[in-house]
Amino acid sequence: MHMRKAVAVSTLALTLVGGVAFAQDHHDQDNHDQHAHYVHHPEWKKGYHMQHNDWARGEQVDWRANHLHTPPAGYEWRLIDGNYVCANTNGVVFSVVIAK
Repeated sequence: MHMRKAVAVSTLALTLVGGVAFAQDHHDQDNHDQHAHYVHHPEWKKGYHMQHNDWARGEQVDWRANHLHTPPAGYEWRLIDGNYVCANTNGVVFSVVIAK
């Protein structure tokens, strides 16, 4: 009888430990910063009209705090796919700098 109880307790312990590890992995994935990974976009050059979806998913950044040049009137800097992109609200690109 003690052997069955020992096996049952061991099985339960392994199940719980596995569940905790899975929850921890999942938690780390939830906190993952999607903008930290650089994605090369060779088409994003001065004058290129980027897709609205690309522009809209970017976060506006403070150009001074990130040591970027002053954006021209009507333009702003956004962080998209590990790139600082300076474009206007229509998505016309003025400049792109790889974020570090």
